[in-house]
Amino acid sequence: MARPIGETPPLKGKDAQIFLKRMEEPPTKKDKEFRKKLDKLASERTIPFSS
Repeated sequence: MARPIGETPPLKGKDAQIFLKRMEEPPTKKDKEFRKKLDKLASERTIPFSS
């Protein structure tokens, strides 16, 4: 059986500044292509429910 996921420790100092700076940057072309591949894989693995 899986263990519960623990709490994420808060970011402080330089790590927090780096994280916030990275979050404000727009996605790169490489990031967008990766996301498209993930979306395609997810849609192929989804089994639609019939009503």
